[in-house]
Amino acid sequence: MDAADRLPRRALPEAGELTLARAKKPADNTNDDRLAALQARAGYVFQDRALAHEALRHSSVLEGKKDRRSNERLEFFGDRVLNLVMAERLWEAFPEADEAELAQRFNALVNRTACARAARAADLGAALALSPSEERGGGRNKETILADACEALIAALYLDGGMQAARAFIETFFAEDFDAVVEASPRDPKSALQELAAAKKRDLKYVLVERTGPEHAPRFVVEAHMHGYKPAKGEGGAKREAERAAATALLKRLRHV
Repeated sequence: MDAADRLPRRALPEAGELTLARAKKPADNTNDDRLAALQARAGYVFQDRALAHEALRHSSVLEGKKDRRSNERLEFFGDRVLNLVMAERLWEAFPEADEAELAQRFNALVNRTACARAARAADLGAALALSPSEERGGGRNKETILADACEALIAALYLDGGMQAARAFIETFFAEDFDAVVEASPRDPKSALQELAAAKKRDLKYVLVERTGPEHAPRFVVEAHMHGYKPAKGEGGAKREAERAAATALLKRLRHV
């Protein structure tokens, strides 16, 4: 017998087993590491890590994969949570403010730029899962991607830890914007009324009703008309002054509608 025939023979793997063995690669812990760093910055540890990863997953990384979702669905939910938290905070901070002033301050807090600024404060870009092409294109610092991810993360926090977890994140990373809004003076009544009309999707116009008095001391009466509401009158020594008075009167009335 040849010496080679006396050596123990090892069974060959089946074809499927060989393919599977070659396909196995070391686990990629990059996303887990990025999530851990974000959790440390946010001061919150997710119970449902899959939910957190979904919040950080940009649509570009899926590339047609059907087994996972991007953060777009969570973004929809997070926008509503953010709206509620900010509305509540403004309600508490400005007990005497009317609807127009609250709407003005709310719009300064809840918008794409503010969300992106909060995302940068939390260094959310560093935790995102992006495609290589999106990464090369500077996706980690794009305002739209950051704003969407911020809202998605707020939703994930709410779903994982309740309103307390979502509110803590918002109050921490939107703090600078909220302080600026609190300190800012409200706009003039015409601007506030215009913003309210836009929010309600109503047409707004000013109509000169009467002009009296001599040339050197005229008096103007102006009505502010917002579609669907009774007009409000204002008077003044200049047309612009009368318009502001009419806007103020209509704002006061709408406060009680």
